Amino acid sequence: MSQKKQVTFEECMENVQTYIKRPENIELIQKAYDFAYEHHKGQFRKSGEPYVIHVIQVANTLALMHCGPKTIAAGLLHDTVEDCQGVTTDTITELFGQEIATLVDAVTKIGAIKFKDEEEYLASNHRKLFIAMAKDIRVILIKLADRLHNMRTLQYMRPEKQKKIARETLSVYAPIAHRLGISEIKNELEDLSFKYLDYKKYEEIKDLVKQRESDRNEQVHEMISDIESIMQEYNIQYRIFGRSKHFYSIYKKMVTKNKRFEEILDLLAIRIVTDSVVHCYEILGYIHAKYRPIPGRFKDYIAMPKANMYQSLHTTIVEPEHGNIFEIQIRTEEMDAIAERGVAAHWKYKENRNYTPEYEQKEIEDKLSWFRDFSMMTDEESEDPLEYMNVLQKDIFEANVYCLTPRGKVIALPSGSCPIDFAYRIHTEVGNKTVGAKVNGAIVPLNTPLKTGDVVDILTNNNSVGPSADWIKIVKSGHARNKIRAFLQKQEQQSRKESIKLGQSMLEDEFKRLKLDPKSMDQKRLESILTSLSFKSVDDLYVGIAMKRVSLQSIVDRLVKNRSNMLEDQEIMKIYNKQPAHVTKHSSCGVIVPGVDTIAVSLANCCRPIPGDSIIGYISKGQGVKVHRADCPNIVNEKKRLIPVQWEEGLDEKQYEVNLIIHSDDRNYLLSDIVTTLQQCNVYLKHVDSAVDDGNLEATTKLTVSVKNAAHLQNLISNLKKVRSVNEVIRTIQ
Repeated sequence: MSQKKQVTFEECMENVQTYIKRPENIELIQKAYDFAYEHHKGQFRKSGEPYVIHVIQVANTLALMHCGPKTIAAGLLHDTVEDCQGVTTDTITELFGQEIATLVDAVTKIGAIKFKDEEEYLASNHRKLFIAMAKDIRVILIKLADRLHNMRTLQYMRPEKQKKIARETLSVYAPIAHRLGISEIKNELEDLSFKYLDYKKYEEIKDLVKQRESDRNEQVHEMISDIESIMQEYNIQYRIFGRSKHFYSIYKKMVTKNKRFEEILDLLAIRIVTDSVVHCYEILGYIHAKYRPIPGRFKDYIAMPKANMYQSLHTTIVEPEHGNIFEIQIRTEEMDAIAERGVAAHWKYKENRNYTPEYEQKEIEDKLSWFRDFSMMTDEESEDPLEYMNVLQKDIFEANVYCLTPRGKVIALPSGSCPIDFAYRIHTEVGNKTVGAKVNGAIVPLNTPLKTGDVVDILTNNNSVGPSADWIKIVKSGHARNKIRAFLQKQEQQSRKESIKLGQSMLEDEFKRLKLDPKSMDQKRLESILTSLSFKSVDDLYVGIAMKRVSLQSIVDRLVKNRSNMLEDQEIMKIYNKQPAHVTKHSSCGVIVPGVDTIAVSLANCCRPIPGDSIIGYISKGQGVKVHRADCPNIVNEKKRLIPVQWEEGLDEKQYEVNLIIHSDDRNYLLSDIVTTLQQCNVYLKHVDSAVDDGNLEATTKLTVSVKNAAHLQNLISNLKKVRSVNEVIRTIQ
């Protein structure tokens, strides 16, 4: 699949006919091409080439992967429904059958919906991509072929578009190709993305590789000659060749392992391909007998295959004469094909077998250790596309710890995972009932980090109460974290239901004990006393009763006295209506109630009004007039109990408390800069409380400050917004 030049349809068909022979299958592909050619006529790409060239390259990549005729036909047709006028999914169904139409539809629907921002848009597209992939692996093969040709022609896009597509390719498409074991496509996608994301570094590494190319080729040639003499001596069938390291792979090792270019061991790399597994180990023995292996660098991926089916022996040796270091890979022909083309090599199309997509999909789940987990996540995980992508990114793409069940099934997990992560990957109920774990036969704490090769045996108990909230801090996989949260939320909801029922029963029993009319505790009456008890709903009130956060006596007093309170309110209104308009009383809070001098006046704690705010008076029960901001949500639905009020003149000497919340990105000296801004604005700080959300590195700072008036406050807010990393400043209402 190393062919990178643009091919004609005739050349594509030559590749197809190396493994597809039946006339009806050849006719299907020809028919799909003719349809695509006709309907893309007059359409051109950014490069100026006819659009049909793109679908030919996609079909050719699928042919080089030995995909089936229906997959290749879908590759040729994949843009017709989206880009060609008059072509619908029904058209494709009628002409090419339901199976091909379903493939084309799945590829077309990815990218069809617009979202509020690019991150959500991409995450949702990717989620749809993975859902389609979980149902039929051929969808992702078509998308990979499509993306590969788009990356090969990316130079015709605007620079910002190039970077956007390259970032998406590197974060989503290259990892998919890697997990499917298609290293040829994965390596090319990574190198092309690297070129557009950091051209300077790309060219730097390219030049370094080129400078050492002749020396490296000579050293590799000498080593190959030495190894060939061993092969001939023991009469083992083999192919041997040097292989070059890809630029992005070199760059990644330089960054992640903080190594200089000269320190990367496997720049000098040799691959030996033989005919059997026995010969793989035999060759390894002969090489270790002649050359000194570097300790800790031997990996047996034959006995312990990677999650993408990759199998090979890796060893790093020192050539004694010049001290050159070589990485040697030893594998069979079948392993080599799977290492290059992964899932496509294992399931390459064979005309002499009964082919069904369902059977192939099931076989993939059985062979690829991660695919069953992936399918399960796709079915079960949150509808939130951003959360789904986060789980997938960590649990599937970044999984690099491979542990085994006692029966030998491989479980792939993110680095740092513990037995709890392992338990939830086996099954949700296993995770919920986990009480302990054995690793390699020894009982270990549940927070023990797992290593590749560990055999993990989960100990469960059906009487277990389930996971604790502390587990969320221990686990590393998003899948386990989501399952634990779901259990705790369900438990909390159940507990709340029981508390509501208990609180209601306790209040009813209290009314019976006092021989009071049960009608006094109907829904409307209960709702009328919520504000005075600081509850938002009747259910919250019942929970408060059950949890002993409010006394039954205080509730009964309010319910039974509610009628007398209403009479008291009416008397207050009479006093207000009888007062002469010119009578006023100065209050300590600086607010005048025109026409009233007998009622206590105070500022409401919920909205904390200050001079300059629009205000309104609220006749409270037994506490006089409470002054609120006119937009305060706590009085917005009031009609009868509101009266006009106004600020006194000349209140500049008074100070008023205001609550603020500042949302910002976390950084050093943030709080110090905020306090300095308060001092510069002549604002007195009465209370401060700051907390950091470790998950997204955001800081929330709560302030209580004293200001003179609304203009003073606005000046403060404007200056706080100028503080570096501050995103939002809000004046709160409690």
